[in-house]
Amino acid sequence: MCIVHNDLQLKCLKKRRVQELTVANRLARLSWSKQLLRNFSLAEVDFIFFTDKKIFNVASPINLQNNRLCVPIAVNKCDITAKRLLRICSTIHRSVVVSVAVSKLSHTGLIFVEPGIKVNGAYYHDVLLQKEMLPAICSVAGELFIFQQDSAPAHRARETVACLFEKHPY
Repeated sequence: MCIVHNDLQLKCLKKRRVQELTVANRLARLSWSKQLLRNFSLAEVDFIFFTDKKIFNVASPINLQNNRLCVPIAVNKCDITAKRLLRICSTIHRSVVVSVAVSKLSHTGLIFVEPGIKVNGAYYHDVLLQKEMLPAICSVAGELFIFQQDSAPAHRARETVACLFEKHPY
C-alpha cells in the first residue's frame, strides 16, 4: 500500500456494482417517453404524476476483511474472552421503504412504509393510495391529474385499478 500510495502517487478505490444501461435500453426508454407524450396534450403533461418506491438500507454491510482483533504476539488465542472474538450480527437488515409521486408541477412528500410491512395490493390501495398519495396529489393538482405507475404487482391489483378508475378516470 505504501509503495502504491507514496511512490506511485495512486489511491485505491473500491468499485461499486451498478446496472448497465445499454444503447438499446436508452433507445427503448426514449421511444416509450415520446409515445407517452404523444398521448397527452402539452397542458396535460404538467399534471402527470409518476410514482415509485425505493428500499434504502439503513445499516450498511460490514467489510469482514477489516473486522480484526489485534493482540500482542505473546497472548494466546485461548486466553482471550469469547466475547472479544465473536462478531454478532442481526439476520435482518435494517431498511426503510419510501414512496413518492412527482410531476412537473410538484411532488408529494416522502411517504414512509411501516417497518416489516409487505407492500401488497391491499396495503398499497388502502394506505399508500387512499390515505397518503392521492390526498397529497389532489392538494397540489386538484381533481384533474394523470396517475402514471409502473407495472408492479401492487399497482396492477384489482382493487387498486378499480379505485383509480372510479375516482380518477384519467
